[in-house]
Amino acid sequence: MATKKTEAKTEKKTAATKTAAKAAKTTKAAEAKVEAVETKATAAKTAAAKTVETKAVEAKAVEAKAEEKKAPAKKAAAKKAPAKKTAAKKTTAKKAEATKVEVFVEFGGVQVSIDEVVQNIKLTNGKAAKEITVYLKPEESKAYFVADGEEKEMDVFFC
Repeated sequence: MATKKTEAKTEKKTAATKTAAKAAKTTKAAEAKVEAVETKATAAKTAAAKTVETKAVEAKAVEAKAEEKKAPAKKAAAKKAPAKKTAAKKTTAKKAEATKVEVFVEFGGVQVSIDEVVQNIKLTNGKAAKEITVYLKPEESKAYFVADGEEKEMDVFFC
């Protein structure tokens, strides 16, 4: 009997050892699987991070190229802008030349053209002047003028 009990205990111990060994193998296998999954996950994260970084670098490179292309366009636009302003000034000058203005002064029922007064001032001055300023006083029938800094006067006939 003692042998049977001993054999039963030995069998139980052997079964427990076998179960423990199986459990250990299973645990090691599970740990290996977990480690493999973690390694794969880490590799995937690293690859994803590298992909994101690569795309970011590529995007920056594309933006830099776009800026380089825009810079000459901006310079060209800046160079063209003054030309447009000059053209606008020329157009305005042409419009000013095309508009003819006549000014008359009326006094006592008689009118005198300003163009006639200016022509007579030029004749009275006797020489070409760069700048002429005219002051008309119809009540005195006079035109006072300053031609290149010289003050003079002349009669204006309201006829």
